[in-house]
Amino acid sequence: MEFTLEREKLLIPLLLVNSVIEKRQTLPILANVLLRLKNKKLIFTGTDLEVEVTTSIQAVSGKEGDITVTGRKMLDICKAVNEQTEIKVFSDGSKLNIRAGRSRFTLQAMPAEEYPTLETMDWEERITVNQAELKTLLDKTSFSMANQDVRYYLNGLLLELGDGILRAVATDGHRLAKSEIKVKTGKESEIRQVIIPRKAIMEISRFLNEEKEKVVLEFNQNHFCARSGEWVFTSKLIDGRFPDYAAVLRPKLSLEIDLQREEILETLARTAILTNEKFRGVRLSLSENRLTITANNPEQEEASDELEISYSGDEVEIGFNVNYLMEALRSLKGEQILLKMQDANSSCMLLDPNQPNTQYLVMPMRL
Repeated sequence: MEFTLEREKLLIPLLLVNSVIEKRQTLPILANVLLRLKNKKLIFTGTDLEVEVTTSIQAVSGKEGDITVTGRKMLDICKAVNEQTEIKVFSDGSKLNIRAGRSRFTLQAMPAEEYPTLETMDWEERITVNQAELKTLLDKTSFSMANQDVRYYLNGLLLELGDGILRAVATDGHRLAKSEIKVKTGKESEIRQVIIPRKAIMEISRFLNEEKEKVVLEFNQNHFCARSGEWVFTSKLIDGRFPDYAAVLRPKLSLEIDLQREEILETLARTAILTNEKFRGVRLSLSENRLTITANNPEQEEASDELEISYSGDEVEIGFNVNYLMEALRSLKGEQILLKMQDANSSCMLLDPNQPNTQYLVMPMRL
């Protein structure tokens, strides 16, 4: 195999495929990227056996062939080369040679035949969505995913497809985030649920841009795939049953308070300075036309702040993790938000009245 490319053209695909390669591998070849030149198309592939990324460059002249080489080293070499430098890459038996100006590099290589790939079978469902809409959907919910929870099905994000809706739901057992967008589906009556692993969700967000480009999403029993332009992102699914989020989102919350989003966010940020660093608890106290937010810590320090609100019901006092409240508020973009509560033992719900399809539920905590 042999080809010559400008540094910038080679750097972008190497960055994309290296993003899924783990620093510690169970197999030595998993530290490598697969390079394949065929029909003037240079294809890059990286995998950790759970997630696989393939991207390509068109109109590349050279000698056809394939080989695998350590992804991180090849990426570091390209980063270190001066901008707009032409890089020549050619294989020589079990070695890959890189020439850039006066610089010479020789890397150990492994045969392409030994490189593992995800066997995905046939795709059972396919939809096309706007990249910007999908990115927004994931950004509004992914922060609520669990991380290394023993309940493995929480270490990912639920995508639910059906009736012209693509819905994303994430929960770590302490909070829940739900958002949805309208899509065109071929099977309007069937509901399909898949749980995409946390790593896949975090990585695919890097591929999605803010433009109006389209991305094709494909599903089957064991895999999820997203493809757009020159890249293809494939991931295994989590085999488990996601909690009944619809039941969780149906609590009786009769107290409704209208708040200025920026004002409550700034108030929580000030109060959070003196929270317990481990538990991050704040107390929300409702009284007539007033919301009081207090926090204290083991050093006997205390913070308190007040907001004027429109409220005339019973006095209520509830504790919450301030980080959970602030992350939900940052994800809501409207000026006004609606805070719904019930009593000291109930969860609270945050939503934008103008965009009710995005909801955040936060469980209370004892203080």
